[in-house]
Amino acid sequence: MPIMSLDHVNICTEDLEETVRFYEEFLGLRNGERPNFSFPGAWLYCGDVPIVHLVGRKPDAPGTGVVDHFAVGAEDIRGYVERARKAGYEYEVRDVPGGRIRQMFVRDPNGVKVELNFLAAADREVNLSEMVPA
Repeated sequence: MPIMSLDHVNICTEDLEETVRFYEEFLGLRNGERPNFSFPGAWLYCGDVPIVHLVGRKPDAPGTGVVDHFAVGAEDIRGYVERARKAGYEYEVRDVPGGRIRQMFVRDPNGVKVELNFLAAADREVNLSEMVPA
């Protein structure tokens, strides 16, 4: 049976509050209901689905590190570029060869790379020179 969709990404963080703020304010996810685990964390929702799970951990706690990157579909590349500029986030915008997808890459406070894929014609028609970091 093939995999049908991404369920969620789990990210370990030493700065839970700042990481929640990034996913709420930059990506527009909603911090929502989470099971009463014995460790700190947060679940960030896209609609009714918790797609990003955060786990708070101490700096010296053992673990497997953070995720390198994950990708989400998005719309309104200009809006995301403006958010990144206002927040002072470094970002990169590029086209996937073949021209169907425009991508934006930005890192969360833990260094996890977030890839936003823009499929809409309006997002692909934006001049790349407008997207160059300030």
